[in-house]
Amino acid sequence: MSAVADAVLYEGYLLYPYRRSSPKNRARWQFGVLFPRDWVEADGPVSPGVSGSADSWYQQTECLVRVHRPDAVLRLRVRYLQVQHKQVEDGAGRPVESLGCDDGTVQLTFEEAVTREAEFTVALAEGEHVFPVGSPGGTGTAELPSGAGRVVRRREEVRAGTVLVAERLGDGLLRLRVRTANEGHVGDPHAPRDRALRHALIATHTLLAVEGAEFVSLIDPGPALQDAARNCRNDFTFPVLGGVPPAAAPTDGSVSALLLSSPIILPDHPQVAPESPGDLHDAGEIDEILTLRTMLLTDEEKREARATDPRAAEILDRVDTMPPEVFERLHGAIRSLSPAGEAASGGSRPAWWQECGDDGLSPATDTVLVDGVRVGGGSPVRLCPRGRGADAQDMFLAGRTATVAAVFHDVDGSTHLAVTVDDDPAAELHGWYGRFHYFRPDEVEPLGGTDVPDPAAAAEPSPGPTPSEA
Repeated sequence: MSAVADAVLYEGYLLYPYRRSSPKNRARWQFGVLFPRDWVEADGPVSPGVSGSADSWYQQTECLVRVHRPDAVLRLRVRYLQVQHKQVEDGAGRPVESLGCDDGTVQLTFEEAVTREAEFTVALAEGEHVFPVGSPGGTGTAELPSGAGRVVRRREEVRAGTVLVAERLGDGLLRLRVRTANEGHVGDPHAPRDRALRHALIATHTLLAVEGAEFVSLIDPGPALQDAARNCRNDFTFPVLGGVPPAAAPTDGSVSALLLSSPIILPDHPQVAPESPGDLHDAGEIDEILTLRTMLLTDEEKREARATDPRAAEILDRVDTMPPEVFERLHGAIRSLSPAGEAASGGSRPAWWQECGDDGLSPATDTVLVDGVRVGGGSPVRLCPRGRGADAQDMFLAGRTATVAAVFHDVDGSTHLAVTVDDDPAAELHGWYGRFHYFRPDEVEPLGGTDVPDPAAAAEPSPGPTPSEA
């Protein structure tokens, strides 16, 4: 769980090619940023949402907990980054953007960050608790070799607090509310964003663990707790169960003793890929691609990246010294296919498992039976993503109507419907370049009650005329 939390903490911290001069790294800190309220609301109140990609002054998590023992305990940890301004000065004490040293290294003025966290333990019972989670300001100085100059690192005070409220909903069931807010001030509500960031909590997220209790999934709460889960309000964050996924799907909702409330939308039980040798600060990319690109940086580009930030230097060192067997693990990892020899869905390997075996498949015209109705390209449906096993982002489309564009068959024998959402203003554009949402047949409800033509039936030869017709 700590590896996933660290990936959230440094997601987007510094992007390939990891150089200060790269346009990607001139607008930074995209997730879970809690600014002072006077700055973020200078032009009006913020609009709450579950994703932390929008700037705010607070973050609120609500989740459900089943309590099994009267001595149950909750451990709460709030984690974030604090901006640290790294200023390079020459031998005369003058601020400079760049400075070369006699040992061949280069120092660059840059915005770094320091990891901060506050941890608290309380009895799991009704009530309210208030905790300070801010960080003090400070200054640190490091002299450069041969009197070339020095590096001065300055941090502004970050003032913030967390309020924990436990509310009883029923016998053995609590709703927890964790609200972390920036309590500081920028002074000038129209100050540049870079200046306001020095008073902000960045990549803010919350880790919770319980003993003698268990968290209930808000994605898959089980039938009895669906209404209670639906009434949980999460602002600028998205809580998911942590820990190792269960070996078998639970029959009455998913639970865990760990919970991560992240500014990035994740599924329950998120995991870092086991073959990944280290964080590249961009989980939206593929490790192999980023590694290859980093290998191809010129010596000059690598020199600038190393001077930009110590974490960039760590990435370069790891890539430059990566053993071949580690790099090979990044290519072509497959986790969902059955071992060779096992029967796939329906008792045998699907035909397309063999090379050139999928010639008979036609996504645009294939159909699949859903509740007795044949559904295919052009069919209107209502989206009903199932909690268990559904993609986290698909849950926000529940109840929306959509149009099926194609029927796709996976190599493991499963079927997915590619759809465009009807009230999406970009639906036509998505369909034009093939960007769809994908749902299983049991996650849609046919609308209209009419079949699309069955290509198999249409291909059958028509019987000859009956005697009366002749």
